[in-house]
Amino acid sequence: MKKLIVILAAIAMVGAFTATSMAAEWNFYGSSRFASFYTTLDDANPATEDVNNLEWQHQTNARIGANVKVNDQIGGRFEMGTTNNKRLLYGTYNFGGGELLIGQTYTPSVSFYSNSVYNSDGDLLNLGQFYNGRKEMIQLKMAGFKVALIKPNVIATGGFDTESVLPEIEGAYKFKGDNFFVDVYAGYQTYDLKGTPTGDESVDSYVVGGGAGMDFGPMFVKIGAFMAKNQENYGAGSGAATYVVNKVVDNDAYGYLAVVGFKASDAMTIEAGYGDTRNEPDVDGSIEDETTQYYINLSYTITPGFFVVPEIGYIDFKEDAAGAEEGDFTYAGLKWQINF
Repeated sequence: MKKLIVILAAIAMVGAFTATSMAAEWNFYGSSRFASFYTTLDDANPATEDVNNLEWQHQTNARIGANVKVNDQIGGRFEMGTTNNKRLLYGTYNFGGGELLIGQTYTPSVSFYSNSVYNSDGDLLNLGQFYNGRKEMIQLKMAGFKVALIKPNVIATGGFDTESVLPEIEGAYKFKGDNFFVDVYAGYQTYDLKGTPTGDESVDSYVVGGGAGMDFGPMFVKIGAFMAKNQENYGAGSGAATYVVNKVVDNDAYGYLAVVGFKASDAMTIEAGYGDTRNEPDVDGSIEDETTQYYINLSYTITPGFFVVPEIGYIDFKEDAAGAEEGDFTYAGLKWQINF
């Protein structure tokens, strides 16, 4: 009798799920991406030789997912990566004047100005482009504005206990015209270190930035810049606060990028870009930790849904906090992508 009840319950659950799925519109999609690059690392040590490597791998940002529409008000999306990791998973409620989102998606500050494909479509993220990633949040979107309350990113600075009672808050606005766009964004987070020699100490983080782009016929230009404090504590890039000599020492950061391109045809686009990011502890005598990247690539569509992107690039790690050269990195190769 118990087995019969379990079987009937399972049938009822499958039936309920099937009915719900049939009522919704599921539009599945996938993107398989493969990297084939030769790389050379120079660690700036005269006593060691350059290290050459072949990167031949399925990119970590290959994905499969679906956009879901239940009705004019309720929808959602999911997206999984190559390691069955949750990239996106959220539901939306359209209330007419705007949209409420709950789940995990890109934070309001995220934009993609570059199409640099090395490092699993690195896009100059954290190399000139501020990037806060995909995070768990509640977000409100209205008339070009986005405001989100995001799961805070807490680092146990100095090994002390932490206390976090507020979410990370972030907002952005995007204005788009016929041949141009303008973005602005800002974010703030705070949490406390408990039990330090000077009592509770606050670790505050913020970011302010923006960008713009314009098309000139087949040519396009995009630029962006940001400034931040303790961005690693915030959950983006590098440069974290430290606790030294009974006080919190902040880490200041900023970055900028520029991208230019030319659409030679519907099948071919040429693009070049440059990104620079720097961070520095807020103490006398400190030295900026700077990293820059240059690249040029060509995106060529073989057939709709299948394209390749040959790219060559150079990353310079500049100097460390002690002023010693950190070396550089060059790469050349091809990204393959099939969208289905």
